[in-house]
Amino acid sequence: MSKFPDPAAAERLDRLVKRALAEGADAADAVEFKNISVGVSYRLGKLEDVGRAESSDLGLRVFIGRQVAFVSSTDFSEATLGGLPARAIDMAKLAPEDKYAGLAPRDRLATKFPELEIDDPEEPSTALLVERAHAAEQAALEVPGITNSEGGGADYGRTMVTLATSEGFVGSYGATSRSISVAVIAGEGTSMERDYDYAHTRFGDDLESAVDIGKRAAERAVKRLNPRKVRTQSVPVFYDPRIAGSLLGHFSGAISGSAIARGVSFLKDKLGKQVFGENIAVIDDPHRKRGLRSKPFDGEGVANRHTTLIDQGRLTTWLLDSASARQLGLQTTGHAARGTGGPPSPSPTNLYMAAGTHSPEELMEDVKEGFYVTELIGMGVNGVTGDYSRGAAGFWIENGEITYPVSEVTIAGNLKDMYLHLTPANDLVFRYGTDAPTLRVDGMTVAGA
Repeated sequence: MSKFPDPAAAERLDRLVKRALAEGADAADAVEFKNISVGVSYRLGKLEDVGRAESSDLGLRVFIGRQVAFVSSTDFSEATLGGLPARAIDMAKLAPEDKYAGLAPRDRLATKFPELEIDDPEEPSTALLVERAHAAEQAALEVPGITNSEGGGADYGRTMVTLATSEGFVGSYGATSRSISVAVIAGEGTSMERDYDYAHTRFGDDLESAVDIGKRAAERAVKRLNPRKVRTQSVPVFYDPRIAGSLLGHFSGAISGSAIARGVSFLKDKLGKQVFGENIAVIDDPHRKRGLRSKPFDGEGVANRHTTLIDQGRLTTWLLDSASARQLGLQTTGHAARGTGGPPSPSPTNLYMAAGTHSPEELMEDVKEGFYVTELIGMGVNGVTGDYSRGAAGFWIENGEITYPVSEVTIAGNLKDMYLHLTPANDLVFRYGTDAPTLRVDGMTVAGA
């Protein structure tokens, strides 16, 4: 990867940072985002919408001692950019001191940028996007039992990120995305069920067939027809890979350095201790080729790396940016993410749980009764205590077999207990930014009729 795939932006930000120093700032950094997005939607056999948007946004952060201020602009004219440093400096002089504020340490900055294959040079034509959206919906509508459609869609996007700091870092990278999606309805009257499917990749040649996506969405909707209720009981709960990553999302939030520094995480006292079962590994990999969240450096210019967050069930590290690291007396782990109007904050990249050794069917063999969840509803999760309660729909398991559809139930537990009683299957596939295989969680409460 070229160090400066957007040389004009690199030069612009470097000049802006140097101007801020010349006008009195002790330190500064600047970030720029350029975005292109194209999308089409197709519904009931007709083209419904075609749109294209292009935007550019730039943000400057300046430090006067431990006082900090931010300014941003979408106007890149010299007249506007020339006045940004002075305005930011004036604001910083009035800001309260933040003893943890500051740029990333110079010795942590990236000096090499790996080739990640995240920028597809070929932009698809609008005609191709229309064809994909149409094909996905048409394939879904042809499945018996489908009675209506919320539409098919196809999208393309490209983002160019450039960062410059007064510590001497200047770098940029581009990243593209392609997606196909469809959502349809099965049944009629009061007996209707909805489901969806989508694919999201960096490169167009990695996308699944639009026809396959449409068929899968439709088949899922039809399978959900005529759901039953179940009685309240404690059973093993299985998370479909489509929603299994949500458990990792709660985990990453709980090990965010900012949450740990404030003492508002249910895992705040678990560093170096057992959080998952002994055979569990959770990994964050910003350098995975064609990964949906891959990037060559973090939001502060820090060198990022493959990190095993959970090793044999034990928590090895927090997710840290520079500010949260200073609060905790540690070093940044290269997990800073940022926009143009505020400070960086810790965030994972390509987060995943390593696959287990047994198939989903093998994990179900000993289950007399259980619940296979395909959809979660609501956000009943307490990040401080770990208490977990979500509305859910899916399928009931009897004697090791998935049987009938189930809806209008709640699954509940506590994430600390759930993580310790979790078993991953062997069907991990990288489809999202946060990925997990099918997960079995023992001892959860299913609240039904």
